[in-house]
Amino acid sequence: MDKYQSVNASGERAQDDKAQAEAHQHQHQHQHQDTHDEYDAFDSLDESELERRAIEDRKKRRDALMAKFDKGTQNTESTQSIQSTQQAQHTHPATPFTENLKGIVADPHEGISAADYNYTLDRREDVDSGGVADGATDTATATATATTTSPNPPSSDASDDDMFALQPSKKQKRSHTTTNTSKPSLPIDGSTDSEGYYMHTFGERLDNNRYIVFASLGVGMFSKVVRVKDTHAHDKEYAVKIIRSQESMKKAALKEVNLLERLKELDAEDRKHVVRIERTFEHRGHLCIVFESLGMNLREILKRFGANVGINIKALRAYAHQILLALSLLKKANVMHADMKPDNILVSENKALLKVCDLGSAADVSEGDITPYLVSRFYRAPEIILGLPYDTAIDMWSVGCTLYEMYTGQILFSGRSNNEMLKKMMELKGKFNHKMIKKGVYGTRKVDNNAHFTEHFDFISNEVDKMTNQMVAKTLPFSRPTKDLRDKIIPSIAEQKGMKEDEIKSLHAFADLLDKMLSLDPQKRISVRDALGHPFFTA
Repeated sequence: MDKYQSVNASGERAQDDKAQAEAHQHQHQHQHQDTHDEYDAFDSLDESELERRAIEDRKKRRDALMAKFDKGTQNTESTQSIQSTQQAQHTHPATPFTENLKGIVADPHEGISAADYNYTLDRREDVDSGGVADGATDTATATATATTTSPNPPSSDASDDDMFALQPSKKQKRSHTTTNTSKPSLPIDGSTDSEGYYMHTFGERLDNNRYIVFASLGVGMFSKVVRVKDTHAHDKEYAVKIIRSQESMKKAALKEVNLLERLKELDAEDRKHVVRIERTFEHRGHLCIVFESLGMNLREILKRFGANVGINIKALRAYAHQILLALSLLKKANVMHADMKPDNILVSENKALLKVCDLGSAADVSEGDITPYLVSRFYRAPEIILGLPYDTAIDMWSVGCTLYEMYTGQILFSGRSNNEMLKKMMELKGKFNHKMIKKGVYGTRKVDNNAHFTEHFDFISNEVDKMTNQMVAKTLPFSRPTKDLRDKIIPSIAEQKGMKEDEIKSLHAFADLLDKMLSLDPQKRISVRDALGHPFFTA
């Protein structure tokens, strides 16, 4: 998806904790009147010394949880190998569900770090499999890192004495170099390359000299994104998405603009945490969309403050509440975001404010055509994979996966195909009810030869045989979950001895909330209203 924000841009931090706390207090009063102060994780920035002391304990507990969960995984694999029926005597034909598994023996995604994961690779596999129509889902996949020509770049890495930091503060010099991750195309008219991307230059002025380009934020499937200064607003910074000069791209972008304008009208006071569109304009044949400027996305937060460990429960609670408020706005508008994930959630420079962005895949619920490749794979709800009708509940599933990543630092469902995604879901949540399987377009092979279950509702696992390296189909009679989500969230009794009682209660509440967010049946999945009223936020 197009990210109109840098994953590396962070700006200068406040010079001391007092100034930062005062700035946050003002922002909190203005933009967070509908959240409870006790859930604002950033009111405790002055307690950084206590936070640093707790970090190592948290890391040790997380490592112990990971070891316990991995042990359970090994036992699960042994059990499944016994339960599996005789493998098929013929090579399973490549289908859109299995083609991207060819030649793969080991599971490269097992235990994958959420911070290091590059979701663009999985999206490319879906496209290569033939399952994703051009423009059907991804309106942008950012591939370029942030660049800047600012004459006075910040001298530190903005991680000093922060509640997210995994180590005591260390001033680090940041390298500010122009980055180009794609080969330049030859311009066809001096401003547009052969693929329709606008070729900007730093210092260039857009929209009758109003905006000055000073940074490049990314290049995606549908657009290029730059950071600008608005000369009409005392050089206030904005992000400008410059759409490729192709009619299909422009049409998709205009749909996103209409949705953003609609959401903006429903949230006139800017309290629901969806990114704000400012205006649009045309520049040399390119539609340009101006957005408010924010900082890092949640994946970058994980990279900098919680790689392989995740962020603490207080920060998670604050972020989760804001994400759910965004879902409440989408629900009110009857709109599905359809690509919720850490990459599409931006955070302000002081990390207190969060906003959902990139509505390139968003659509009205009435427009939900059956497609097994909607939403980035690791965040794809089961009803999408099974070919069932879907609605805004798909976003709740994606948010559940995202929150799990934020706390553990690990991807929850890292399947290499839709088929393997279903397998991992059932390992954690048990078997799908027969009604869902029967109604799904890709449910049973009585309906579709590429489906995932037999007529008797046993799961057909498409796997690569380790001996022949060929694709085979195995029947796995799932009955109950073989893994427990709580094992990766709640420490053992012995490990809880050094923890505060309120933290232990918060972890139990969080595990319960995740369990409800990740209900396989969308009809039983927790609603946005009930999620906001869950004890994780109210107890």
